[in-house]
Amino acid sequence: MASFPLKIVTPDGVAFDGEVKSVSCRTICGQVELMARHIDYCTALGMGEAHITMEDGTLRRAACMGGMLSMIGGKCRLLATTFEWADAIDKERAARSKARAEAVLSRKGIDAHEIELAEARLKRALVRSSVASRQNL
Repeated sequence: MASFPLKIVTPDGVAFDGEVKSVSCRTICGQVELMARHIDYCTALGMGEAHITMEDGTLRRAACMGGMLSMIGGKCRLLATTFEWADAIDKERAARSKARAEAVLSRKGIDAHEIELAEARLKRALVRSSVASRQNL
């Protein structure tokens, strides 16, 4: 399988810059996988697990939330609001974040904005927990 250049950038800096065999991540329209020689493509990212097949064939997982994914002229760019490799996710922090979001959602009388924020926090925490728990699969 041929490889192609991938650069992953977040607001914190470059998370990855190298050759890969494939990139799979959640977009706003569903899961997509890009491979070498893919047609030019650009889409907004959703919230979910990303799978990067490295040049040596190993699979790395990450929590990827928001941003853009493009393949232009054979070069892939993943510009993510949040991108965390599975081995870098703090499982306890994700669990605490999940518990806080669930506590907010269980309160009575919260407004729609608070519900929306808590649901987004809960989804982020669930994605992080899922990715971290599956890092060695």
